Amino acid sequence: GRGAGAPGTQPAHTVPCPPAAYRTVCGVNGPLVVLDNVKFAQYAEIVNFTLPDGSGRSGQVLEVLGSKAIVQVFEGTSGIDAKQTTCEFTGDILRTPVSEDMLGRVFNGSAKPIDSGPAVMAEDFLDINGEAGRRDGPWAPRPRGPGAARHPPALAGQPINPHGRIYPEEMIQTGISPIDVMNSIARGQKIPIFSAAGLPHNEVSAAREEVPGRRGFPGYMYTDLATIYERAGRVEGRNGSITQIPILTMPNDDITHPIPDLTGFITEGQIYVDRQLHNRQIYPPINVLPSLSRLMKSAIGEGMTRKDHGDVSNQLVGTGAAGEGTAAPRGAHGAARPQYACYAIGKDVQAMKAVVGEEALSPDDLLYLEFLHKFERQFIAQGPYEKRSIFESLDLGWQLLRIFPRQLLKRIPESVLAEFYPR
Repeated sequence: GRGAGAPGTQPAHTVPCPPAAYRTVCGVNGPLVVLDNVKFAQYAEIVNFTLPDGSGRSGQVLEVLGSKAIVQVFEGTSGIDAKQTTCEFTGDILRTPVSEDMLGRVFNGSAKPIDSGPAVMAEDFLDINGEAGRRDGPWAPRPRGPGAARHPPALAGQPINPHGRIYPEEMIQTGISPIDVMNSIARGQKIPIFSAAGLPHNEVSAAREEVPGRRGFPGYMYTDLATIYERAGRVEGRNGSITQIPILTMPNDDITHPIPDLTGFITEGQIYVDRQLHNRQIYPPINVLPSLSRLMKSAIGEGMTRKDHGDVSNQLVGTGAAGEGTAAPRGAHGAARPQYACYAIGKDVQAMKAVVGEEALSPDDLLYLEFLHKFERQFIAQGPYEKRSIFESLDLGWQLLRIFPRQLLKRIPESVLAEFYPR
């Protein structure tokens, strides 16, 4: 029995009991497996499954009802046999191996290396959910008074109290022009990449027969997402930072779907990956109009990047109505539209061209079409191993802006134009 292995019930010289194994699968429902006749199962406990073909999978206990346990299998339930599948309760929660050797490495969501490097030797195993109920750490009340600086909060991957954060003001150079120039990321920021695919969270909720919320998703989605995202930041009194750039999938490319919609309330912007750009062989397919970085303004400018950074970004894409992904309204052909940015106007001219034909466009309209094509093919598009510095990206932006006469560049102050436009 597993009870004999509980802490404090055995003499120090005895050997703890091995994890309990069962062959009592009594039901499979989507990603969930129901086990019967289990003893001492615990909430959030990790369960290892051995399938009839010898392959292994892992899962986590979601609910315990008497002698039954409901386990969510991380890798899916296909191939799980009710008679021959063995389930082993580990007696522990999900922990992540950590070490200083992880710095600079690339891992998947299960903390396994995916950069072709060697395995990481763990110095410790930390609970990925933090230790509930503790009164210290980043979520604790902030100490006050003269001795406060001697007791900085810990930073171990747990959700961080926003009151203990430092406002991010240091830009991270990604080497990707559409991100560095138009959507600069600051150290400690949380900014997701919106991509296309599907999410099973509503399927798990339905399998557990929970009360559905919007579009069948459970009502606790917002708090679940917040516990994931609120682990990023820079903590006052501590060195280092945690920056989150998760990939978030949007079913049917729908940005109003509950998952990306709720995520937008928590994160500080988003990078939007566009299917149409991908189909046109533009890599990386970043749509700069709906993309946004709310902390960009504090991480750019003179002393951090370059004094023309904000002006170039505004003129290329803009942050007004057109910059949020809406089409720029048109006046008479040839009329100047200084309140809108070049790329937004170019998209609008492209749509008009499909209706009236290229012959009906004004000379200025043709300039915007030329800019649109070159911006997507030269600025957004990069080689998979091409890394541009922020200064190279800004210079490329100026090269594209010189397609227009100076009088059309209304978002850039005259002093900045005088310094950078003639180059």
